[in-house]
Amino acid sequence: MNNWFTQFYGQIAETEFSPWLETLPRQLALWQKEATHGESANWQKVLKNLPQADTKHVNVLNKVEIGLADELSEGQKKQLTHLLKGLMPWRKGPFYLHGIHIDTEWRSDWKWDRLVEHITPLDGRTVLDIGCGSGYHLWRMRGAGAKFVVGIDPTELFLCQFQAIKHYHPDPNVHLLPLGVEQLPELKAFDTVFSMGVLYHRRSPIDFLTQLKAQLKPGGELVLETLVIEGDVNTVLVPTDRYAKMRNVWFIPSCDALTLWLERVGFKNIKVVNKDITSLDEQRKTNWMPTESLSDFLDPLDPTKTIEGYPAPLRAIFIANA
Repeated sequence: MNNWFTQFYGQIAETEFSPWLETLPRQLALWQKEATHGESANWQKVLKNLPQADTKHVNVLNKVEIGLADELSEGQKKQLTHLLKGLMPWRKGPFYLHGIHIDTEWRSDWKWDRLVEHITPLDGRTVLDIGCGSGYHLWRMRGAGAKFVVGIDPTELFLCQFQAIKHYHPDPNVHLLPLGVEQLPELKAFDTVFSMGVLYHRRSPIDFLTQLKAQLKPGGELVLETLVIEGDVNTVLVPTDRYAKMRNVWFIPSCDALTLWLERVGFKNIKVVNKDITSLDEQRKTNWMPTESLSDFLDPLDPTKTIEGYPAPLRAIFIANA
């Protein structure tokens, strides 16, 4: 794993990100020492055995399509399909890898389509995606013109999925680091910071918003996507136990309440650019994610409610400036 990060260290050494080197190598060394998931050895075996290919075709502008089917033999394609299945579940995507359609649980391309026309164009910008999962949106950000893209997510499986894609498209300007946001120093160096589907998982949402702001240059842009509920500035849902079968959901604010939170931590020019009810076509079971999904999390007699009786998932996208 070491060589996954060595390139990154060299790239940031002479940039505004260089202060990160005071903490980052030690943090990643500790992560590697503690990365002892029961499937870790199997995931590493998958990555080691990925067939080589002369990948000529890359499209990350309007999808994540890397390689064509005829760039691998039929035997290699069967081998690759088998290996990629060993990295299930695949949650964020979809990916098209040498003719193999990784049909992920989420149609993350739909989320991208909802937000991309509202954000400051990414051409030439440095971008951080906090809680990036397997990195689907990192590739779309790069395809939209970002010059340097960094995702953070501490989940080992997501890092392995990202590295499987990067094996066939080793873009030196797209990186995923296995870190949590609380491990980041106050870099104040990124032009754009994305955080999508994370806020409601944080026990302290105000602290989290402060951490997001600490990564942005003055005037830099935050793109925040999260669960919300209908209500006024004082409306915040705090589930008693689970929300849509998730234990780690702590606060779901109304748009007005979240706007106030953003104001309180110093964001400006706050706009809600999209609200959208999550559909059963956007989050669902697939052959690449065969366990429970949204249809199992909703009341079978009333799909406007979760199985616990809360309002069904409603998501909003906020744009703001540091």
